[in-house]
Amino acid sequence: MALFLAFVGMLCWGLAPLFGKYGLRGASPMTALSVRTMIAASLVVAWTLGFGDIGQLRRVAASRNLVFIAVEALLATLVGDLAYFAALKHGNINQVTLVLAASPLVTIIAAYFFLGERLTLPQLLGAFLVVTGLFLVGIQAKL
Repeated sequence: MALFLAFVGMLCWGLAPLFGKYGLRGASPMTALSVRTMIAASLVVAWTLGFGDIGQLRRVAASRNLVFIAVEALLATLVGDLAYFAALKHGNINQVTLVLAASPLVTIIAAYFFLGERLTLPQLLGAFLVVTGLFLVGIQAKL
């Protein structure tokens, strides 16, 4: 099931930039991010109220987990998505999405140092291939 959901996420994240690029034609990155966030928040709140566990929502809000979720929201949803929208508006969609797809490199390095997760040979090989791909994208941008 997890692999299926990962593929669904991949397809959604792969198609979303196309719609974002068109939507940014008539809006600033901040305006587009605000509209997208309001739509997503409305859907998530409606889902939580209709199908979610309100008790769990209260427990998370009252715990220190809220701090970690808030930091994740600031990094991913505010700063990361705003940078993404600005790059998408002003840049080549192919280059922008390829560079952003390298975010797992940051994750595996940070997880190694901060969470003590070990790196496997396949992960290191994958990271090397991502860096090689970014290098090729950088060369193409300069040509």
